[in-house]
Amino acid sequence: KNLSVKFEDTTVLENINLSLEKGDNLAIIGPNGSGKTVLLRALLGMVSHTGTITWSPKVRLGYVPQKIDADRHLPVTIQNLLSAKERVLKLPASEIKRSIESAKLTEKILSTPIGHLSGGEFQRALIAFALLGKPDVLLLDEPTASIDAPGEEQVYELIHKLQDAYDMTVVLVSHDLSFVYRYATKVLCLNKTSVCFGAPEQTLDTKVLEKLYGGPHKYYHHIHNEHTRT
Repeated sequence: KNLSVKFEDTTVLENINLSLEKGDNLAIIGPNGSGKTVLLRALLGMVSHTGTITWSPKVRLGYVPQKIDADRHLPVTIQNLLSAKERVLKLPASEIKRSIESAKLTEKILSTPIGHLSGGEFQRALIAFALLGKPDVLLLDEPTASIDAPGEEQVYELIHKLQDAYDMTVVLVSHDLSFVYRYATKVLCLNKTSVCFGAPEQTLDTKVLEKLYGGPHKYYHHIHNEHTRT
C-alpha cells in the first residue's frame, strides 16, 4: 500500500497500490526503466521503501531473477546448485526430484556446466531452483528475456502448469501482452507509478496502453512486435 522507492534523490516508484489473492497470476507490464524489477525486489524485501508490504503469515516466496550475478564460466552444474540448496534448507530428496521433474530438467541439463546451457534450459533450471522450498508465491522477472519465440511459449506454458501443480500465486514481469491476455488474472501497468491495475479484459484498452507506452506510435509498435511472437 502506497509503496514508493527512491534511490538517493531519484524516485523510481511512487505510490503503488495493489492486492493479491491466493491463486492470482499478476502480470506487471510497462516500458523499459518503468520500475518493474525494482517493484519485485521491493516485494521481496531487497530494497528500502516507504509504504507497507503485507504478506500472509508464514508465506514462502520464490524468486526467478532475469539474470544471476555469477560467473557462468565456472564448472558448476545445475545439479550442484540444486543439491547445495537442498542441503541448506534440509529438504527431503523427494522434493528436489519433484522440482527437477516439474521443470522438465533432463540428466543432460543437470550435468551440463551452467555456461553451456541455452537460454531456455537455464531459465527452466532457475525455475526448478525457485521451486525448492515449495513457495506460496513465485515471482519471476522477465523469464523469457533471453529466449527465442518457440522457447518463450514453452516457458509460459510451464509456468502456467506449475502454478496449478504447486498451488501457487504468480507475479511475473513481462513485455509479452499475449501472455497477459492468456494467463493473467490481474495486470499492473507500471511506469514509475500505477497506470492501471485490475483484470486485463476490464483494464487494458487503447487509451491505457497509449498512456503506458508514451503515445500511439510506441504503443502500436509494441503491440506489433509482441504479437508477431505468438
